Amino acid sequence: MEQFTFTGHDGHQLAARLDRPEGPARGAALLAHCFACGKDIQAARRIARRLTGLGFAVLRFDFTGLGQSGGAFETTTFASNAADLIAAARHMAEIDLPPTLLIGHSLGGAAVLKAAQDIASVRAVATLGAPFDPAHIGHLLADAAPGADGVREITLGGTPLRIGPDFLDTLPEAGLGHEIAHLDRALLVMHAPLDQVVGIENATAIFTHAKHPKSFVTLDSADHLLSRPEDADYAAEVIAAWASRYLDLTMPAPPPGAPEGVVRVAEADPAGFLQDITSGQHHLLADEPQAYGGTGRGLSPYGFLSAALGACTTMTIRMYARRKNWPLDHVQVEVTHDKVHAQDADARSGQKVDRFHRAIQLTGDLDPEQRARLREIADKCPVHQTLERASHIETELR
Repeated sequence: MEQFTFTGHDGHQLAARLDRPEGPARGAALLAHCFACGKDIQAARRIARRLTGLGFAVLRFDFTGLGQSGGAFETTTFASNAADLIAAARHMAEIDLPPTLLIGHSLGGAAVLKAAQDIASVRAVATLGAPFDPAHIGHLLADAAPGADGVREITLGGTPLRIGPDFLDTLPEAGLGHEIAHLDRALLVMHAPLDQVVGIENATAIFTHAKHPKSFVTLDSADHLLSRPEDADYAAEVIAAWASRYLDLTMPAPPPGAPEGVVRVAEADPAGFLQDITSGQHHLLADEPQAYGGTGRGLSPYGFLSAALGACTTMTIRMYARRKNWPLDHVQVEVTHDKVHAQDADARSGQKVDRFHRAIQLTGDLDPEQRARLREIADKCPVHQTLERASHIETELR
């Protein structure tokens, strides 16, 4: 994680964090936090971390007058928030990470809808609990009388705020219909039906005004702030999967000595066992079953090993049958794994070996000789041979 400042819309320095993935970035995302929140709110942190695990570089920052950024919040407006986003995108371009994906939460979602057209590199926009009409925040100020200078003092989520008169006066009263209709980018709208802060009708209005390509994904029982870790993780995973259809996520050539590229595994949640696995443009999850302290959201390590054996077996059989022009319609392999006592092990040592049971099902008009030969070919699969012979593993500590 990199921490730095960049110049905002009015010259003040804005505090930012850049989360980079291990290895080359598949894409770059700019994340706008919710109204009166900050770049370090739990939802923003988790979404950034999950997207980083999925191969994205993610920039999040505090808008002018919030968090660690300079300036006074009471001098800001909705338009200035959009201008801060444009400034952040400009800084990302200067460090060779022009954002192709914009993500906005709550009023940050409205801000990215307004700013998107002014950021040429952006190809996709995702909103989370965003209002169609930013003026909806007026109800938050209903109980706060303006002072002599027109500034209203309120507390949101435990954070005291001073909101200037220009903020309300400059809100687009007619909503963001024009900006959304002319977005000219792929749009993903995510919203919780039970959101008590920004009603689901806002998502309907955003989606209705948008032109294709557009998508809508419900956040089910999530609250407005995505305070449950699983809701923030789900949102990030959906955003990454959706964005891959619209962004150029081509990876560079693999390094010398690693023809299949580098497989990177990183903790997705240090409190459990969930792991992000990336290899080129591919992403997988590894985990342990709930019975062993995990969440069961991904294959176990031995599950991946069994999958490798099964996949290699089916591929090897298919390659041979195709070369021979044999009538193999379909091949399926089921693999189970267990540890058993070695037949020749010293009984006192309790030594065990790994046993993989492989059941192969061949479908097609094959004669007995062909079926027998394909059974033999299964043992020629490279992963099978790797598992049966000793391997050498080199480990370095970085």
